[in-house]
Amino acid sequence: VSVSRAIKPFAEPGRPPDWFSQKHCASQYSELLETTETPKRKRGEKGEVVETVEDVIVRKLTAERVEELKKIIKETQEKYRQLKKDAELIQAGHMDNRLEELCNEIMM
Repeated sequence: VSVSRAIKPFAEPGRPPDWFSQKHCASQYSELLETTETPKRKRGEKGEVVETVEDVIVRKLTAERVEELKKIIKETQEKYRQLKKDAELIQAGHMDNRLEELCNEIMM
């Protein structure tokens, strides 16, 4: 219950209402456990930290999310550059013949 409530504010648009139900969260976690390779235990000194399956999952999901965010940032920067370029062309008067078309695009 606490996990499903905690992650609900981070929902992506378009998710079905039952996406954050206890049952669905449990099945997603179970699937992650099944698809993640169990780290091999190492013989070592007492007190040595051994990586758990949960650690592997966290590291994997964190890396995936970092890549997603990098992609989103890159796309946003490209969109910003294009909008800035368009704004400069409009201010310079080079797009006067397309102003009506641009206004219609913005309205849509």
